[in-house]
Amino acid sequence: MDSRRWRHYKQEAKAMMLSVWDSKTQEMLRIDLWTKDMPVDEMKIFFHQTLVAMSDTFNRATQDEKMTATMKDFCDYFAEKLELKKD
Repeated sequence: MDSRRWRHYKQEAKAMMLSVWDSKTQEMLRIDLWTKDMPVDEMKIFFHQTLVAMSDTFNRATQDEKMTATMKDFCDYFAEKLELKKD
């Protein structure tokens, strides 16, 4: 994307997660950051959306439909327990 277009997308971020795979040690390195003023209800939504995105990425990377379905079931359970789903 043209860098000039990004100037129009300035937006405040209250949380981020960055994961990097170290194939030598077979471990994930990660940085989780969030602001002190991020409301807990937003953090719950952020985590739910992150889990859903991870299950989508897992599916694209592995084509493992069965495990993807299991992950999606957990995402639904997570949302239900946190009362994030709108009926």
